[in-house]
Amino acid sequence: MVDYSSKLLENAVEEMARFPGIGKRSALRMILYLLNQPEEQTIDLAKALVKLKTEIKFCRNCHNISDTDLCEICQNPKRQKEIVCVVEDIRDVMAIENTQQYKGLYHVLGGKISPIDGIGPQNLNINSLVEKVKEGEVEELIFALSSTMEGDTTNFYIYKQIEKYKVKASSIARGIAVGDELEFADEITLGRSIINRQPFEASLKN
Repeated sequence: MVDYSSKLLENAVEEMARFPGIGKRSALRMILYLLNQPEEQTIDLAKALVKLKTEIKFCRNCHNISDTDLCEICQNPKRQKEIVCVVEDIRDVMAIENTQQYKGLYHVLGGKISPIDGIGPQNLNINSLVEKVKEGEVEELIFALSSTMEGDTTNFYIYKQIEKYKVKASSIARGIAVGDELEFADEITLGRSIINRQPFEASLKN
């Protein structure tokens, strides 16, 4: 048990240690670093976090995080609105955008189907995606979830929901190793996997 000598310090460390991948030692280093910085810098950080939490929006079209009701990608008239890339979260949008190889829109699910974690289809942004397909807005869906059991299950579930509609379903090429998350793939590999995407039906036979 660590003697922090200050309840304020202990509380700050406990809160920082809630972050994924941050243990109490790392949290302590971060808090001590902040204490050694000018007061204005720490206050600016606190204000930015509060502003982020209270003012951030989710795009009404794709569920990407945004400063406005419609994100910059969905507002861009140069994007191919008939092509939609299905991703798990905002980190995947960032990773794909960094490749500069994709010019369509996105649909952020907000997670993957994972019964063991209590996450079912009803907990994800799947219904709004199916509605887009029903309305004929989409010509191609690109499944770009990580190639894990949960990712493959989610892909298959969505595919069965849109199978009867006139929409092309494809998945990114398996240049990314099974189990890898998109955010950790290098830009060249990820870019090629999008360009060389294959019909989703073909992935069912593998």
